Amino acid sequence: MTEYKNILVEKKDSVLIVTINRERALNALNKETVGELQQVFSYYWTAKDINCVIITGSGDKAFVAGADIPELGDLDVRSGTDLSANGLYLMKTIQNFPRPVIAAINGFALGGGCELAMACDIRLASEKARLGQPEVNLGIIPGYGGTQRLSRLVGRGKALQLILTGDMIDAREAFRVGLVDEVYPHEELMTKALEMAGKIASKAPLAVSMAKECINRGLDVSLAHGCDLEKANFGQVCGTGDKNEGIEAFMEKRQPKFTGH
Repeated sequence: MTEYKNILVEKKDSVLIVTINRERALNALNKETVGELQQVFSYYWTAKDINCVIITGSGDKAFVAGADIPELGDLDVRSGTDLSANGLYLMKTIQNFPRPVIAAINGFALGGGCELAMACDIRLASEKARLGQPEVNLGIIPGYGGTQRLSRLVGRGKALQLILTGDMIDAREAFRVGLVDEVYPHEELMTKALEMAGKIASKAPLAVSMAKECINRGLDVSLAHGCDLEKANFGQVCGTGDKNEGIEAFMEKRQPKFTGH
């Protein structure tokens, strides 16, 4: 397994754990870290032994506390556009990754950290978590998809309030408005994340992947087109060995043994 400077990669059964490991910088997303995350997700894109991914941050204070502020100082129009493009490409890669990605938000998730969490499929938060898009305090705006994903998750008004004030919200408020999906005691977060990832990983991989695709792509098209996509993917999974195994296991009252075929 490749070693990286700014992230740790660990595999537990068929769950991949990606930890942003810049604790002294509150796990801030500098250019190098964005590049390393892109490498990891590109490398595991076709991996058959990975059925779910968890992203978290090292230490007890931060998931990702934003961008690396010193890197922002020298940006101009061209370099700022390039920085945004690279971040957006990573977020799109995570969003479209063929297997589910869970964010285990163990502390501050601000700016690029909040955007990273929003690119994941499921967001689990510690009670210590604090989330927000405070870019306006620096005279800039979110650049890794924050203006788009936040409004889709919490609605236009709440997204405008959070982005235009730059305010942080705690985990309970984030749950109330739909920004996170579950909140746990801090010491239970990774246990709960691993439990959920393990449960997802135990399901038929092709069915999980196609269900994720239907939901993601369906959000950007009409209901009719989304149902057409579901129809096509339903037909595809009906031709798999995992469908046969799932039905047989149900009829025989045993646990299925899915193979991803």
